[in-house]
Amino acid sequence: MKTVSLKIDDSIFGETEKILSRIKKTRNRYINDALDYYNRHQRRVILETRLKKESELVKKESLSVLNEFERNDYAD
Repeated sequence: MKTVSLKIDDSIFGETEKILSRIKKTRNRYINDALDYYNRHQRRVILETRLKKESELVKKESLSVLNEFERNDYAD
């Protein structure tokens, strides 16, 4: 495990402490779980961005091919 020093806003820290007292979870476990959740979320956002970009590239190429087929159909 790595040790990390954090500066947390007072309001976030206070809210976190209230939640921790109710759910009976250690602060360390809670922060690890929160970071894991956020990392998974960010990976999905990164993947979504990449897929949108690649989809746009494929869309442009597909439209180009479709237009070429249409021109060939009308030429016959």
